[in-house]
Amino acid sequence: MAAIRCLHSLSRSVQLLRTTFQDYVVWEPLMKILSSPSSKMEGVLLASSTLCNMLLDFSPSKESILDSGAVDVLCELTQRPDPALRLNGVWGLMNLSFNSEQRIKSQIMTSLGTDQVFRLLSDTEMQVVMKTLGLLRNLLSNDKSHIDQMTNQYGKQLMQAVVFILESENSQEVKEQALCMLANIADGEASKKLIMDNEDMMKKLKSYMQHFNPNLQTAAVVCIQNLIWREDEGSLDRQAKLKEIGVFNILKQLLVATEDCVLSEKVRVALQQEKPM
Repeated sequence: MAAIRCLHSLSRSVQLLRTTFQDYVVWEPLMKILSSPSSKMEGVLLASSTLCNMLLDFSPSKESILDSGAVDVLCELTQRPDPALRLNGVWGLMNLSFNSEQRIKSQIMTSLGTDQVFRLLSDTEMQVVMKTLGLLRNLLSNDKSHIDQMTNQYGKQLMQAVVFILESENSQEVKEQALCMLANIADGEASKKLIMDNEDMMKKLKSYMQHFNPNLQTAAVVCIQNLIWREDEGSLDRQAKLKEIGVFNILKQLLVATEDCVLSEKVRVALQQEKPM
């Protein structure tokens, strides 16, 4: 157990992750601990915490760990009764999905399943919910084709996940992550339609644009910005619809009223996308 504690401590070093940890293949005994039904709780907790660090984007061990069955192991951890193990499971998946290829993202969603995603979003531990939203954001990022592939298969469930969080009693911090996830959906091409055709979601976006919390306002404005980006196909039609429901009026009001620098800049960029009708 002392050896695992030592590895966990050392795994926080970027230099060691890039050198020693790769040279000595230290992930192999960790995977054995996580895969063994006879492993003690403390050992599984430490091994999974260490593995999370070894799945960061800059870790050269990431691909080897993935090939050894990490996705299934981490998905299994998300189903454990202990909240710390659930957290490590979804945290590891979040790290694994960051900047990953589409095949890895698809593997994660297939192995985890949408039912388990909703169970994690309903978790009593806020950090589990936050990391699950972080995972979903990573699955919906990097490339417009990645976003469209994911929403083509899971669009309905992903939109339900956003609604579930926005209508929940979760903190504003959690709801901000859900809006950021929605902004990622809006950054796709075909996936924009999921939002534009959803009258209830458009009402929610307008409401959050006028929220008292500037972080929530900013996340909502980024979503609008992605929907109306002038270089994207169909932007003129989307702009016309959003003008009709008053979104551009809200943007113009925010530009004058807000004292938040980040929000002001996002609003300015959004208004720059406007095309003459």
